[in-house]
Amino acid sequence: MKNFESLTTDITFDVLSRLPTKRLIELKTVSKGWKQLITNPLFIKVQSQKEEPLSGFFFQQRFQWCEIDIKTINYIPVKLKEGIELQNGCFDFLSQEVVLLTSCNGLICCRSCFPFENPSLFVCNPLNREWIKLDWINPDKENSIALAFDPSKDLVDNSANFKLVRVSQKQAEEEGFYFSFDIYSSETKSWKLSNEICCCNNNFYKNKGVFIGGILHWLTDGDQILTFMVENELAWLISTPLPSTEFNSVPEACIGESEGKLYYIIISEEGIHVWFLEHYFEFNWSLKHSKTLAVMEQENPQFLCNLQERVKQRLTNDFSPWMDPIAFKDGILLLRVSNTVYLYHIERSKMEKVSDISKFGTNSIMSSPIVLPYSMSLVPLLSKTELTPSGA
Repeated sequence: MKNFESLTTDITFDVLSRLPTKRLIELKTVSKGWKQLITNPLFIKVQSQKEEPLSGFFFQQRFQWCEIDIKTINYIPVKLKEGIELQNGCFDFLSQEVVLLTSCNGLICCRSCFPFENPSLFVCNPLNREWIKLDWINPDKENSIALAFDPSKDLVDNSANFKLVRVSQKQAEEEGFYFSFDIYSSETKSWKLSNEICCCNNNFYKNKGVFIGGILHWLTDGDQILTFMVENELAWLISTPLPSTEFNSVPEACIGESEGKLYYIIISEEGIHVWFLEHYFEFNWSLKHSKTLAVMEQENPQFLCNLQERVKQRLTNDFSPWMDPIAFKDGILLLRVSNTVYLYHIERSKMEKVSDISKFGTNSIMSSPIVLPYSMSLVPLLSKTELTPSGA
């Protein structure tokens, strides 16, 4: 094996760095030399520059009225095999049982389960089972914590530099509410309160903290998307392409990322509409995909029946939706229809059954589950390091 200084010209280095991460994990067992190469920081940095395909979704149920957290976390691979069983135990390497918060380019942020004994935040890589633990002072389940990590910029030496953004909603002295932003940096190992605020009376809804090109996004229940530019600490609101008042029934929506763009998916009695944001500051949305519920039934008769009538019956938010888009990434929509979860490949108009909702840890389907898209990554963290950040 050559010295690592000359690896960038090595044929083996060049070939292996082009492979997806899942394949590299298998190839680590070929020889000691290949394992040494694949785990080398220079190789990881080069390999991390390419776009990693979606591996699957982490899925964790939530009780609607109970404060106690559900501890079961399932993993749904996007390439389903016949008779596949849901995978759990993916986070058993952590020192506590956790609740998922957000994902970003192979890293996962999670928190201690309630009731709290030693409240902590964790940033981890489930693939290499490395993690960082942060003391969570004044824990609040109502805060949203998002993760910002760009492997093309934030991978330095033997570890990933990342930021956490904690968003809190507060009441103004006058009428109305606003969001404030606390930012944690793994470089400084401390929190700071941003001077930026964003006036908004809406609450967060699904898909909290989608990171795209240095910008975080939170869907709200008021036809708006909260947007925060992490580096410059700028926040603003983006209106969704279609307000919910345009529909006779209550529509369901989610946001996600594909091809480096922000996507907005809405399902109503009119069908499914998939939009992407062309320009952040001009708020230009383009319709990428549109299909009626009747056509969806024709394309997937083994799964869908009488959709339009069932979707139209939801006239208030008091009832669980019959058809609910849960999460979206790289053209794949995780979709719940009644009590069953499916993968819907939008471009191919193909549905694949994942499982009945009862197999995810609880029979409840009334509240939105926590669902995180996940792409495998080799990025390292300071394994089993416990930090006590100031200002947390």
